[in-house]
Amino acid sequence: MFNMKNRNPFVVYGYEGPDTFCDRIVETGRLKAAIENGRNVTLLAERRVGKTGLIKHFFEGLKEEGHWATVFLDIFSTSNLVEFTRQFAAAVVGSMDTRLDKAVVAASRFFKSFRPQISFDSVTGSPSFSFGLEQRNVEATLKECFDYLGGRGDCVVAIDEFQQIGHYPETGTEALLRSYVQFLPQVRFIFAGSRHHMMTEMFSSAKRPFFNSTQTLPLERIDPQAYFEFAHCRMSAVSNLSREVFDKAYWMFDGITWYVQAILNRMYERKSASSDDIGLIIEDLLLEKNWEYASLLKTQPAGAARLLKAVAKAGKARAITGAGFIVANSLHGASSVHLSLKKLLDNELLCEADDGYVVNDRLFGLWLARQP
Repeated sequence: MFNMKNRNPFVVYGYEGPDTFCDRIVETGRLKAAIENGRNVTLLAERRVGKTGLIKHFFEGLKEEGHWATVFLDIFSTSNLVEFTRQFAAAVVGSMDTRLDKAVVAASRFFKSFRPQISFDSVTGSPSFSFGLEQRNVEATLKECFDYLGGRGDCVVAIDEFQQIGHYPETGTEALLRSYVQFLPQVRFIFAGSRHHMMTEMFSSAKRPFFNSTQTLPLERIDPQAYFEFAHCRMSAVSNLSREVFDKAYWMFDGITWYVQAILNRMYERKSASSDDIGLIIEDLLLEKNWEYASLLKTQPAGAARLLKAVAKAGKARAITGAGFIVANSLHGASSVHLSLKKLLDNELLCEADDGYVVNDRLFGLWLARQP
């Protein structure tokens, strides 16, 4: 029986160790095989399915082995090469030593293009480091980071939301990074991304620098049987979770990990796992998100807002530019719908499903479906 005393085992944010990590045995094995046999990996997954958790779980296993050094950075918030380089340098410096002060000292000895500085949070007293980086030093700093990685032995670098570099204004970013990556035989890379079209184009097009340079690993939903066994075991500390109730939560959100975890997390908190609890929990989540979702909807042009609502009310919208869908939802012409669709896809408010379109944030979709 699961015995993490006084702690909710259904983690919604971050990674808290193998006891709270569900399944992914096959995917972890494939990552391990690729890395140990000299192959870089492109990890493709829809957002909220758990790719970041998988990477950190894999890194935890490597840490226990004590042979591989690991570096992780999420570049979703970056908008140019300077910001990427700043995050990359910070991740590399952070991997140098478990003690921040020692890491900064080590970095100061190795890097010439920047000097990390320690600062302390005025409230918590926790240390952190920062450094300035000018445009003229970007390539020098990148080279120093890759040179450092190349000289420290076997290392795995995971770059999450890697497709973001496709939005950078600088030309030649992919070629620049590829020029460093290909000459580091002791460093393996995991390029993770949630925009399938961009990532596939980046790694599968013969015109792109990263063409055919990685093994592709698509990350699907967690198998419902394995997920149920995981959830039933951990929920047993506070309540009995039936397969019927679990399946309702799982399929309501298409098996997307974050949403299922959110339901299970609240069930554990309530010490109750009934079908009625799912409805009550969803009401709580929508109430908490009401202001955020209302504000988000207000930022959308009128045509895009109407299209969002139409897709949400359909659940999964097919033939979205067809006359039937347009008339039924009082939308404007096909060209207008097409433009709105492109913007909503670019902004990741809508995404493509197997045979149609869905609201990317499934909770937002439920909220939209209730709007007039």
